[in-house]
Amino acid sequence: MISVIIATLDCERPLARTLAALVPGAVDGLVSEAIVIDGGSRDGTAMVADAAGCTFMTEAGPVGRCLKIAAAKARMPYLLFVQPGIVLDDGWVGEAARFIERSAGERSAAVFRLGRAPTALRQLLVLLGDAIGALPRPAQGLLIARGFYDVLGGHAADAPDPERDLIRRIGRRRLVTLAAAANEILD
Repeated sequence: MISVIIATLDCERPLARTLAALVPGAVDGLVSEAIVIDGGSRDGTAMVADAAGCTFMTEAGPVGRCLKIAAAKARMPYLLFVQPGIVLDDGWVGEAARFIERSAGERSAAVFRLGRAPTALRQLLVLLGDAIGALPRPAQGLLIARGFYDVLGGHAADAPDPERDLIRRIGRRRLVTLAAAANEILD
């Protein structure tokens, strides 16, 4: 049901943590594939992806272009974009499944609640952003139906921050924040 897409560059350890948090989704049958699209890592990123059973692709160029290429290769009707170093809470599988069930056919997307930030200052900035209704951050992940992703044109190859740009184009009113958290883990 879900293809997970992760863009990487020299992030062997953060990728391992992120992939480990996705295992419950694979066990439950919600995650059908994971695609790691790499910008040319020189560390063990490829070995981590291979050991986890991910499809590993190497693609040079802007992150937006790489994410769009990976999305085109994905086989499932829902795409989950997650950054390396993001660890989803234990309850993420049920939250994602409920969102998919409720949103079938609708043009909406979901992000995870931003959990623990690695520093107190970042946590304060997150709380302030939430209070003023700011758009979610790319670190919160993005769960979106492939059809809606395609209607939006996917990630913009030339955007300075293609993940934030896509969230902006989705718009606050079409974004659901799931109760499960996405926690940033610094290496």
